[in-house]
Amino acid sequence: MPDKPTLDGIELKWRAVWAEQGTYSFDRSATRDRVFSIDTPPPTVSGSLHVGHVFSYTHADAVARYQRMTGREVFYPMGWDDNGLPTERRVQNHYGVQCDPSLPYDADFTPPENPPSRPLPISRRNFVELCQKLTAIDEQAYEDLWRYLGLSVDWSLQYSTINDASRAISQRAFLRNLQRGEAYMADAPTLWDVTFKTAVAQAELEDRERQGNYYRVAFGLADGGTVHIETTRPELLPACVALVAHPDDERYRHLFGTEAITPVFGVRVPIKAHPLAQPDKGSGIAMICTFGDLTDVIWWRELDLTTRPVMGRDGRLLSQPPAGIESPEAVAAYAEMAGKTAFSAKEKATELLRAAGALEGDPRPTQQQVKFYEKGDKPLEIVTTRQWYIRNGGRDTALRAALIERGREMTWSPAFMRTRYENWVDGLAGDWIISRQRFFGVPFPVWYPLNAAGEPDHASPITPAEDQLPIDPSSDTPPGYRADQRDQPGGFSGDPDVMDTWATSSLTPEIAGRWGLDDDLFARVFPMDLRPQAHEIIRTWLFATVLRSHQEFDSLPWHTALLSGWILDPDRKKMSKSKGNTVTPKALLEEFGSDAVRYWAVSGRPGTDTAFDTGQMKVGRRLSIKILNATKFVLRFGVADGAALGPADVTEPLDRAMLGELAAVVGDATAHFQAYDYARALERTEQFFWTFCDDYLELVKERAYGESDSPAARSAHAALSIALRTLLRLFAPMLPFVTEEAWSWWQDGSVHRAAWPAREEFDTALDPEKSPASLLALAGTVLGIVRKSKSEAKQSMRSEVALLTVRGSDADVLAFDLVSRDVQAAGVVREARTEVAEGALSAEVALA
Repeated sequence: MPDKPTLDGIELKWRAVWAEQGTYSFDRSATRDRVFSIDTPPPTVSGSLHVGHVFSYTHADAVARYQRMTGREVFYPMGWDDNGLPTERRVQNHYGVQCDPSLPYDADFTPPENPPSRPLPISRRNFVELCQKLTAIDEQAYEDLWRYLGLSVDWSLQYSTINDASRAISQRAFLRNLQRGEAYMADAPTLWDVTFKTAVAQAELEDRERQGNYYRVAFGLADGGTVHIETTRPELLPACVALVAHPDDERYRHLFGTEAITPVFGVRVPIKAHPLAQPDKGSGIAMICTFGDLTDVIWWRELDLTTRPVMGRDGRLLSQPPAGIESPEAVAAYAEMAGKTAFSAKEKATELLRAAGALEGDPRPTQQQVKFYEKGDKPLEIVTTRQWYIRNGGRDTALRAALIERGREMTWSPAFMRTRYENWVDGLAGDWIISRQRFFGVPFPVWYPLNAAGEPDHASPITPAEDQLPIDPSSDTPPGYRADQRDQPGGFSGDPDVMDTWATSSLTPEIAGRWGLDDDLFARVFPMDLRPQAHEIIRTWLFATVLRSHQEFDSLPWHTALLSGWILDPDRKKMSKSKGNTVTPKALLEEFGSDAVRYWAVSGRPGTDTAFDTGQMKVGRRLSIKILNATKFVLRFGVADGAALGPADVTEPLDRAMLGELAAVVGDATAHFQAYDYARALERTEQFFWTFCDDYLELVKERAYGESDSPAARSAHAALSIALRTLLRLFAPMLPFVTEEAWSWWQDGSVHRAAWPAREEFDTALDPEKSPASLLALAGTVLGIVRKSKSEAKQSMRSEVALLTVRGSDADVLAFDLVSRDVQAAGVVREARTEVAEGALSAEVALA
C-alpha cells in the first residue's frame, strides 16, 4: 500500500497486468448456461472515436463486468466495421486518391506524401490495399483507447467486417438467402446518391429542409381545355407518365379515364385516381414522373404505369429523350435539357414552359423536406437500376407480422424503445436494397454466364460452394470456366457490386461467434444474451440483425437489447462528428482519469440523452480518490491481517446496523444490474459509500483503534473488512481501475474475478430486531448535530462536548442507547442523556 495513494498512471499499470494475466479471457469450455455473450457494436473505422462512443461502450462494459463477477463466462469480443463508404471517403481524403476500376494494378504504387489538389486515380486493387493499410492504423488507435478506458474485452476475439472470416460468413448468409428466395435481383426504381454514385437503402435516408418553388403548369386535355398542376420539379416534365388526383375530388372526377397532354413535349398521359393524392396540396392534381420521389414510385407501381426515365446516375439528364418524346419540336426541346444537372435543367424547363405559354405566374417559394443520403450533400435522385434486395417485410405482410412478433419476444432496456422498432417495421415501403456500387466491401459471390453476344444472363447466376468462400468474383473463376473466359462471349462476368455495410454488420453475432467456421464456439454463444447499441440505429443495425437471424435460424439473435441515449452538447444538441461538436476522448481520459469519465458515462440511464458534463467527471475523480483514501484508512486498523475475522465476530449494534444497510444496498444494486440499470446501481452504492465514510468511519474509529483482542474492536474490524470487500466489488463494474488498485493492497487475485457480493456473505452478522439498519442513520443524525454545533461555535471538531441531550420517541431513545458509546467517542462527548419527547428526534449540545 503506497504512502500517498494516487490515480496517476493507474490505467497504464492495470491494463498491462490485465493483459499479462488474461483477466478477461473467455473460457470457451464453459457450457452455454454459464456463458453471457455480448454482440458488441463494431465501431466504424473512419477517423477517430468521439466521447459518444466512450459513453455507450462504458455501459456495455459495466454489464460485462457485473456478469463476470456473478460467475458467468463473458464472451465479449470487439469488432471493427472497416468496410464501406466511410472508410473509402477517409482513404480518399487522407491519401488524395480516387478509385478508377478501369486502371490496371500497380504493384509498386506508393501514395503521395501530401495529398494532391486533384485526386490521383488508382486501380481498385490499389485502392483496397490503401483502405486496408489505413484501417489497420486506425484500429490500433481505437484498441489503445478502449484499453485505456478499461473495456474488459477479450482482445483475442477481435474481428473486422472485411477480413476473410467475415467475408466468408457474409457470403454464406447471402447464398442461403438466395437459395431460399429471400435475396433477389431486380430492375427497379432506386434511391441514388449522385455524388457517391451508389444506391442507398431506406434506412440510410434523412429529410432536410430546403428552399424550393412551386411552378403552376398548364396541361392540355385531349378533349380540349386545360388542367393545372403545381410541381417543384419542372425539369422532370419529360419523365411524366400520368396525372393523378384523389378519387373523391369532385374537381377532377370527370377527368379520370381521359388523357392529358404534356406541355412542350406533347406526350399523351392518362389521368388516374389514387387515394394518396392530396386534394389540399397545390392544385389537388399532380403529375407522376419516373421518378421524382417515393410517392411517384408507389403510384407507378400500383397504377401499372409506363416508365420514362430521364435522370442519369451522375445526376444529369440522360442524353437521349425517353420513349414518347418523338416530334422534332419535342426532341429539340429535350436536347436543350439533356446533360444538365437537375438545377440547370430546372432553369431550362422554366424557360421552355414560359415560352410555350404553359407557365402560369411566377414560381411560388416554399420550404420542402428533401431526402438525402445521411452521408451525402446533394438531394437523392431515383433512377432505375439493377440491384440486389433482401425481403424484409416491406412487401410481405406475413413477414412483417413475424418481425413485429420477434420484437415482442425481446427484452428492451428501456422498454419504450420497442415502439420505435415496431414503427420502423410498420413503415417499411419496400425490400432492403443491399448492393452498393462501391469498391471496399464484401463482394457478392456471384458470376453470370455471357451469351454469344457477350450479354450477361442475370436470371442464371453462378454461385460457389460454401467451402470455397470467401471468393472475389472480380478475380476468382467460377466452377466450370477458365480464367481466360472472363468477360468474353460464351464466358462469364463477375458481379461488380459489393454488399451494403449493414448487410455485413447485420451478421455480427454470426461473425463474432464464427458461424460455419467454429460451430462448437457458435453453439456456446448464440443466440447471444445482449446487444448494446445506440437507439438511432434501431432501424438499421438492430432491425437488420433480427431479420437475418429470423431468416436463417428462426430465432432472435440475442435476448436483450440495451439502448444508449445521445450525448448532448451545452446547447442540448446531439454530439456527432458530422456536426463538428464532438470532444476527443483521449484528452478527457488523460485529464480526469478513466474512472472519472466512466463515472460520468454510467450515470446516464439506458435510453436517456445525457449532457456532456466535465463537472460530473470531476465528481467521479473525487469519488475515485476517496475510495483509495477510505481503503487506506480502513486498512490502518489492521483489518487486512484479520483474515480469521468473519460475520460471527460482528457483535456491536452499530456494526450490525451498518451491515444491514449494506445488505440492502447489495440487494438493490444486484436488482438494478439484473435490469441493466447500471446508473441506479452506481447511485445506490455511492449514496451508501459517502454515508459509510462520513458517518460510520467517524463513529467507529475510536473503537477500531482499541485493543485488537477486545470483542468491540474485533466487531469493528470484522465489519470494516466485510464492508470494504463489499464496496470495492460493488464499484468494480463502473470504476475498474481504482477498485483493482485498492483491492490489490490487501486481497489476492483481481477484484474483477471476485464473486459479486451477496447478502448471504454476512447474514450471521445481521440482527434486524436488535440492530435495525436505521441505527446508522440515527447515529449519523446525532453526530451531524454535534458537528454543526461545533462549527457554528467555530470550534475544532476535537473540542469537547460537556453534555449531549437526545430527545425523541421511546423507540428513538432506546435506539440511541445502542449506539451512544460510538456517538460519544466520535463527537468527543463527556456525558450523554436521553429524554422521551414527542416529535422528531432532536439533540441539544452543551459545549465544554
